[in-house]
Parts: sequence; structure tokens; C-alpha cells
Amino acid sequence: MTEERKILVEEVDAVDSPPKARVDDAAEAAPRQRDYLDGFLTQKPLQVAAGEPGGDLYDGIIDALKEIFDPEIPVNIYDLGLIYGVDVTTDGHAVVTMTLTTPHCPVAESMPGEVELRVGAVPGVGDVEVNLVWDPPWDPGKMSDEAKLELGML
Repeated sequence: MTEERKILVEEVDAVDSPPKARVDDAAEAAPRQRDYLDGFLTQKPLQVAAGEPGGDLYDGIIDALKEIFDPEIPVNIYDLGLIYGVDVTTDGHAVVTMTLTTPHCPVAESMPGEVELRVGAVPGVGDVEVNLVWDPPWDPGKMSDEAKLELGML
């Protein structure tokens, strides 16, 4: 035996409007707090040291590294994730810590020298030191999204 269900419908002529909030009521309840963004747009940007990320010298070094391409993979060594660190001292001494895709890479002997020459050619850079490390080993997860897209991995 099936049970019959009925939907009850009630028709109404009008509905009472809910009370409206008034600005005057809110002002009485709590005083206006100072806007935390007050003056944000009028602030001057903080000066970034030349050797810090965002500084002219640091950005120049990164641009130089992006001009060096791995001979076997058509991607620059920075986006490939071979550069583990760039440190720049206040007197322009640059230290680049990098790796290669494998220890048996055919450019293992020439790539650190090319990095040293290109970074040394950046205006404002004095001495350049290139540290070639194998730990942690390079893996494709270190590549930038741009490199992955270039190689069809995205």
C-alpha cells in the first residue's frame, strides 16, 4: 500500500518587512576603528639593497643566468632549477651555488666556468665564486612552470 503525500500550500497577501539597519545605530554601538589600510597607497616603497632579491645587482645576475642554456635541454639553467642559490655581498662579491642534471653531464667541466664568466660580466659584480654541488640531487620537480610548459610536462 502506497502512502499518499500532499504538499500544503498557503497563500499570503503580504509579509512584514524585516527591520532595516541604520548607520546611526551602528555608530552608537561601536566607535569607528582606524582603517588598517590608512595611508597604504601613499607610502614610499622600501629600498631594496642591490644584492638582495629585487635589487638591481641581484636581478642582473638572475637575468645573466637565464641567458645560459643547457645544451641538451632547450631551457635556461635558472628555469631548469640548476641554480640553488645566489648570494651577493655589499661589495659586489657573488656566490652562485648550482648543480647539473647528472654528475656525468657532458658540460660538467665547462658550465661552471660559463656561469662565472656571465655573472662576472654583470655591471657591479666584482669577484664571482661558483660552487658546484650534488646534494640535493637535481630532479625535474625543481624546474619552473615555464620550463615544464616548454618541455611539454604541463
